[in-house]
Amino acid sequence: MQVHTLDKALLIHEGQLGSHLNHAVEGGRRADFALMLAMLSPDRLETVPVDAPPAPGKTEEELRAYFELQPPPPLTVSEHCYENSAAQAATFHRSGLSDVRLLQGLQPIALDFPPQGTKGFPEEVYHNLSGHERRMLPPKEEAGIQASPQDLYLSLIQAKRYAEMQRIA
Repeated sequence: MQVHTLDKALLIHEGQLGSHLNHAVEGGRRADFALMLAMLSPDRLETVPVDAPPAPGKTEEELRAYFELQPPPPLTVSEHCYENSAAQAATFHRSGLSDVRLLQGLQPIALDFPPQGTKGFPEEVYHNLSGHERRMLPPKEEAGIQASPQDLYLSLIQAKRYAEMQRIA
């Protein structure tokens, strides 16, 4: 019974001793100091200082709304990126680089323009293929399943009827 009470009174870190450890050192009481150190837990996992996780901050959308910032530029091409990039090119030829920077800030264009018509391959790889190999490539878009809930229901009814006919025969 005494073992359980000792387990509950186990000291995890020296902060639990308060100023008693300091007074034992200042008073030269070596026995008290050794006893208090012996009472500390030997498990290093208990004595590792762990900082509390930081409070959750504001999300990026909240900060953008607070500072009245534009949405971030798109990473890949969308349908309006080609018109914006053409407008920026025309602005560069008419007015110069400073106007293009202003236009980029107002209407950002995509950071990446992947090649089109190469079935997902880089241009160097696609143009290195022969015509026969290009013809053998699968289409880029995967064909979806051509099924509807009504077709599924009819298939289940047919399967049930076939199963019933197999049991009878």
